[in-house]
Amino acid sequence: MDARLNAFGNPVAAKFLRHINSAGKVISDSTLPAATQELVKIRASQLNGCGFCLDMHTKDAAKAGETAQRLHMVAAWREAKVFTDAERAALELAEQGTRIADGAGGVTDEAWANAAKHYDEDQLMALVSIIALINAYNRLNVIVQQPAGDYQPGMFG
Repeated sequence: MDARLNAFGNPVAAKFLRHINSAGKVISDSTLPAATQELVKIRASQLNGCGFCLDMHTKDAAKAGETAQRLHMVAAWREAKVFTDAERAALELAEQGTRIADGAGGVTDEAWANAAKHYDEDQLMALVSIIALINAYNRLNVIVQQPAGDYQPGMFG
């Protein structure tokens, strides 16, 4: 499978990605736990059908020490006993934030309040930002049909 467009060789894409990668650095440098960041990226990527991002973030999470069991259970996080209450709240917010068009009113007050019980204001902003950012990456990769499977952890710096 070939991508519709070479997002890694196009000068407009390169400039765009440089900017959103800078936004990602702000989030990765935040106090939002790195494991939570990866779980959120994985869940949104599952919902959006982004194979490229799933390949990247499952491999990055595994390299950072995430267990195979937890990675395999992200899609069924509600039934899985391997996630903390804080991670569950983040995954719920990620799902609702990713599926805004599917629900009336977007993210529910209940989901927001649950996340706010577990994360301070800066972490909540990082969580909202990572949900928005991964959705942007997902959409870019799905639209251009970026092939998945060849990612190696650290290959983008």
